[in-house]
Amino acid sequence: MTKHTEQSGKLKKRSSSDTSGRGLKTRVKTAKGRKTSSTRWLKRQLNDPYVRQAASEGYRSRAAYKLLQIDDRYRILKPGKKILDLGAAPGGWSQVAMERVGITGRVVAVDLNPWDPVPGVSSLMLDFLEPAAHDHIRSSIDGLADVILSDMAAPATGHAKTDHLRIIALAEAAWDFAASTLAPDGTFLCKVYQGGTERSLLAQLKASFFKVLHIKPAASRKDSTEMYVLASGFRDSS
Repeated sequence: MTKHTEQSGKLKKRSSSDTSGRGLKTRVKTAKGRKTSSTRWLKRQLNDPYVRQAASEGYRSRAAYKLLQIDDRYRILKPGKKILDLGAAPGGWSQVAMERVGITGRVVAVDLNPWDPVPGVSSLMLDFLEPAAHDHIRSSIDGLADVILSDMAAPATGHAKTDHLRIIALAEAAWDFAASTLAPDGTFLCKVYQGGTERSLLAQLKASFFKVLHIKPAASRKDSTEMYVLASGFRDSS
């Protein structure tokens, strides 16, 4: 599964769409022993304006700009709120969340893979799909979460249908957990793939939230099939 005000000094408030240098291109030659696919990936990384911007602004990944752009528009990360970040490694989303909720808020980050802790963030290296992990996460968030973020994704197989089923399974698992962990009027933001959310999951979200949207932020690569479902105004039926 793969995703601070004080980590890299004080990060200045910035435009999440400032991707200067967009016209500059770096050529990459195929080195001996390197696969052509690896060369293509490296070239894409070197020429990605969000990769360069993340490096210059102290974010751990270009994915930080996806959350920045979503929050700039929908204002889901508010000072003092409790945020749960699922699939947090390497920590870009947690950085953004910590910046925006501030020292009066709380951010708990969860991932199966190891990553360097983000200052101010409670980091849990757990397998979210293990039921035993859920109580530990709830204890760490200290009550109910105001926002649950899920950027979880399974390793791609290259088979579109299989990859879609895997990401939907993760989305469903995230929602099952969120249904008992979100505070009233809370928000759920979760990665899905193009084609949107599965009908059964979408029906559950529409029944449980005031508003449900599908979003593709500008920082999502145009050739990527990823999208996000944003459900806001949780109606706790328990």
